[in-house]
Amino acid sequence: MKITRFCLVRHGETDWNVARRLQGHTDIPLNQHGLAQAAQMAKALKAINLQFDVLYSSDLQRAANTAGAIETQFGVKSLSDQALRERHLGALQGLTIDEAPQIKPELWSIHLSRNLDHPLEGGESIKQFANRIHTALENIRMRHEGKTILLVSHGGALDMMYRLASSQSLESEKAVAVPNASLNWIRHNGQTWQVDKWADTSHLKNVALDNLDL
Repeated sequence: MKITRFCLVRHGETDWNVARRLQGHTDIPLNQHGLAQAAQMAKALKAINLQFDVLYSSDLQRAANTAGAIETQFGVKSLSDQALRERHLGALQGLTIDEAPQIKPELWSIHLSRNLDHPLEGGESIKQFANRIHTALENIRMRHEGKTILLVSHGGALDMMYRLASSQSLESEKAVAVPNASLNWIRHNGQTWQVDKWADTSHLKNVALDNLDL
């Protein structure tokens, strides 16, 4: 039985995280705090001598920049995968969570209700998002069966990976936090997924910011 392990990392902090502004596919860079988080996380991984076979990253720069800190520490090159992007939030992208209910009240209500089929006016439905993330994860798993994959992505994407590994339904409310630059471990034994450890931020010395994209 070949066990494939994933160490999932959420990108570091951005100015839009701080402003509580919905990012989605908007390509926002890390801020100085986020760069420091990424560097600290990468140094922590190096210090514990984390063993991994391949590094993957979403192509959005907040994830790619976080992966860049790992590249620097480990002397590796990340593989960029557009399928690992955050959910496209349609007309809600660019709005803060205070602006959204004022500017797009009906759409915000639909978003909060976890309507599985609504694409948020040009974005992705929850079902479409889940299918994209699950397909991406399975493709990577099959490509590197029996290996350890370090993967840098986004809060919503990691939430979908948690749901897959824990068999949590798409309809249910978020069960776990996905802090910036946290370490989250899942595995596949060739038949089923499982969660090993989630939301580890001990290496960040309390500088992580909880996910604001859901």
